[in-house]
Amino acid sequence: MYSHLTVGSNDLTQSKKFYDAVFTAAGGNEAFVAPTGSLVYTHKDSVFVVCSPLDGEPATHANGGTIGLTMDSTEQTDAWHAAGVDNGGKSIEDPPGWRESGVGPMYLAYLRDPDGNKLCAVYREPA
Repeated sequence: MYSHLTVGSNDLTQSKKFYDAVFTAAGGNEAFVAPTGSLVYTHKDSVFVVCSPLDGEPATHANGGTIGLTMDSTEQTDAWHAAGVDNGGKSIEDPPGWRESGVGPMYLAYLRDPDGNKLCAVYREPA
């Protein structure tokens, strides 16, 4: 079902700094820069792409949209959040921590990337 996720950027240099930091903090790799200039991240069979909009219009974020990223621990979630804040992201929502939900407790951390895309790091304790 899920193949990849792509977000637009108005500044690929700043996006690379931000996403290289948050993805390496989460155990991933820095971007592969495609011949088109797009930033391509792969980790655990997932693909995340950051690119300039193909239509030449400015990149904008989705109002109400959130990109959820699975973490391996609360420590990794905190490292991801700190790396994002230190590299041009903005902490949003409540501080990182445990939240109750309809599917059980989750440890969550929220950021906006430099272009305003909303990201959420999620850790769920193994059953």
